[in-house]
Order: sequence, then C-alpha cells, then structure tokens
Amino acid sequence: MKKIINTSNAPAPIGPYSQAVLANGFLYVSGQIPINPATGELSKDSIKAETEQVMRNLNAVLMEAGFEFKHIIKTTIFLSDMALFNEVNEVYAGYFKSEFPARETVAVKGLPKAVNVEISVIAYKG
Repeated sequence: MKKIINTSNAPAPIGPYSQAVLANGFLYVSGQIPINPATGELSKDSIKAETEQVMRNLNAVLMEAGFEFKHIIKTTIFLSDMALFNEVNEVYAGYFKSEFPARETVAVKGLPKAVNVEISVIAYKG
C-alpha cells in the first residue's frame, strides 16, 4: 500500500511526480530545491540560504507525513559545484544530532531552475 504525500508548505512539484510517497513505513521524499513555497521565489542569496530553504522544504514534507529528521536513513545531495560542499555540509549538519543518515554528495552539470543544491531523502519509521 502506498500513500502520496503533498503539502502546501513545500514547493509544488514542477513535473509529474509527488513530493513524497509513503510505503511500508518508508518515506521517499523527492528532491527539494530552494523555492520558498509562500512566494514561489528561489532563495539564491547564498549557498547557505539555498541550503536552509531546501532543509525547510524537506522538513515540511517530513512533517506532513508525521516524520522528523531523526527518521531519515538516507540522503542524496546534488551540487552544481563540489566547491560548495563545505558550506552545504555546515547547514545540513545542523539538522542532525546523532545517528547520521547514510549519504552521498555528487556534483552535477545542472539542476532544475539553475539552483546550486537539491536534496532528496528516504526516511523510515517502523
């Protein structure tokens, strides 16, 4: 059984996908980019501001499904340039206290709307 998760507190999908899908205790959250859902505008003042918005968007989707950051077991971070890694990592680390999720970080040629960071997660609550 699967359940589609959507919230107006995170950006609406910009394609044929859901913000998240809950299946058998696992929550698969689609990649979030730094769009402010209240304004529809991109947060592009700095890479730290972009990452903060992405993390707020992830939190909104997690909360809609009844999850928290402590339930995340896997993250994938996509960067426009690996030189941004340290600043993104600094913001990201502030959302996890212990028992950090598994993760990979990759640099890609391009991201939607020419943003610098996109993060997707898998969470589990059994």
